[in-house]
Amino acid sequence: MPSLSRRTLLLSAAAVSVPGVLTACSTGSGDSDVSNAGKKLAPWPAYRPASGPKPDLAATEAGVQAGYTAYPTDLVRSVARTPGDGSTVKVMSVSFGTPPKPASANRFWAAVEKALGVKIEYTIISQADYQKKMATVMAGDADALPDIINMFSGFVLPREAEFVQRRAEDLTPYLSGEAVADYPNLAGIPTHAWKDMGRIGGRIFGIPLERPLPGSTLWTNQGLFTDAGMKQGWTSEDFAAVAGRATSGRTYALGAAQGSLFGNAVHSAAHNAPQNWAVTKDGTFQPGCADDRYKAAIAFQARLRKNGSYYPDATSVSQIDLTTLFYNGTVGSMQDGFGAYLPKYRETKGKLTPAAALPYSVGGEPGGIVAARRSFGYTVLKKAKKERVELLLRILDHLAAPFGSQEWELVHYGVEGTHFTRGDDGSPEPTELGEVENNTNLPLKYLAEGPQVLFVPGMPDAVRALHAWQQKVVPIAIRDASFGLQSRTRNAQGTTLKAMLDDAVTGIVAGRLPLSEWDGVVRKWRAQGGDRMAAELAKDFAANT
Repeated sequence: MPSLSRRTLLLSAAAVSVPGVLTACSTGSGDSDVSNAGKKLAPWPAYRPASGPKPDLAATEAGVQAGYTAYPTDLVRSVARTPGDGSTVKVMSVSFGTPPKPASANRFWAAVEKALGVKIEYTIISQADYQKKMATVMAGDADALPDIINMFSGFVLPREAEFVQRRAEDLTPYLSGEAVADYPNLAGIPTHAWKDMGRIGGRIFGIPLERPLPGSTLWTNQGLFTDAGMKQGWTSEDFAAVAGRATSGRTYALGAAQGSLFGNAVHSAAHNAPQNWAVTKDGTFQPGCADDRYKAAIAFQARLRKNGSYYPDATSVSQIDLTTLFYNGTVGSMQDGFGAYLPKYRETKGKLTPAAALPYSVGGEPGGIVAARRSFGYTVLKKAKKERVELLLRILDHLAAPFGSQEWELVHYGVEGTHFTRGDDGSPEPTELGEVENNTNLPLKYLAEGPQVLFVPGMPDAVRALHAWQQKVVPIAIRDASFGLQSRTRNAQGTTLKAMLDDAVTGIVAGRLPLSEWDGVVRKWRAQGGDRMAAELAKDFAANT
């Protein structure tokens, strides 16, 4: 791995195919035993919610988020002292933004460095390049690893767990049980996030990035869809009719991006299909791809595609470009994570009103929504001496400050008067500089973050709408039973096996393959590793319950 300068590096794609690079990647000879079966399990960190401003809309145990209709007026301080010692810390994470200005010309970067008490050398990897770059990092020299590494959950990285077990610091002594009390903001990360991150070999190796319960969501142009007949309690037939009426001229009701399988997650959940894996009462794991409801969802999407409701370039446009098409009205809807609500409301303000769609029913059965992995990846540390590990944990504890704290405001909005001003209601409003220097382009939020809340600056009605939507859909969220579990086969072959299914879904919906091909693809998937994954997940599930 090349040496890192203090300047940000945006890593370009390697000139090799992803599957080939990842399959060749290894972290040493042989395979480690990353399963939790037969291991003494480290207790999860003892949860202590951070103190802060009382929300206007209450959270629920089931998973509805706390909502704030106004920005807190009195910000708390969540850390007692500057965590760093003036040393240089090398970090690496995924990014969904554009490359930031270098540290020497970036006042947001400088302000964060001052608050943390360290110099930050940041390697930023675009989402498109993440798999390829991580393959290189995982196969490289252990001494060249950054101090802090974000392991993004959006992709399957072959032998990821083995890499973490061998190369990352075991954080169990620092975070398990009551030990986490030394890092109050990390202690404020809810247990569900740690569980969905999971243990490796019974130990805790990472710090999860907590996320809300709703996952992949169908975001609609509310005006367009309402005018076309969208209503609560709609059926799949209603949905198809609305999509047809909302498609006209150069406007397409349904947008999709490369790799999104035509919004397959949303539609399979509406058909009540398992999301990747379901577990029976006796602990048997059943793959969602083998469920008839999953196949029915593919057939429904193929029908929508044939009827012309999808944007024509749905298999080639990027997610970033699709978002632009949604904002300018070319597409009337798109699948995206629920957590994307903030830019949706902010960027479309005055042009359209975004709305999270309620699921349609199929055959008289009310539909479900996708339950997200409550950990949007996790952060691991390079092996180091105890004093260094503790310093790095203090830095992450600072970044994990809760909403309503001074530390949270700095990391999310920068410096008042420089990167933001206050609106009439006290909400931060980015300045022209804040539109460029921010934690999207310098993605510190993917290293550590406190529990997420519902808040849209200056838009209290949006917060109320999102909270009300969550109250309706959280009880019908469909969870992937494999979250937080280890499977040796998935670690080694997950990328290839997933691509086999994804390519078939895309081919069928796009009209290149007949639906009759699906059962054969599933049989091949099961024979080449799917059934082994089921057995391994069942074993790990039993060990964790």
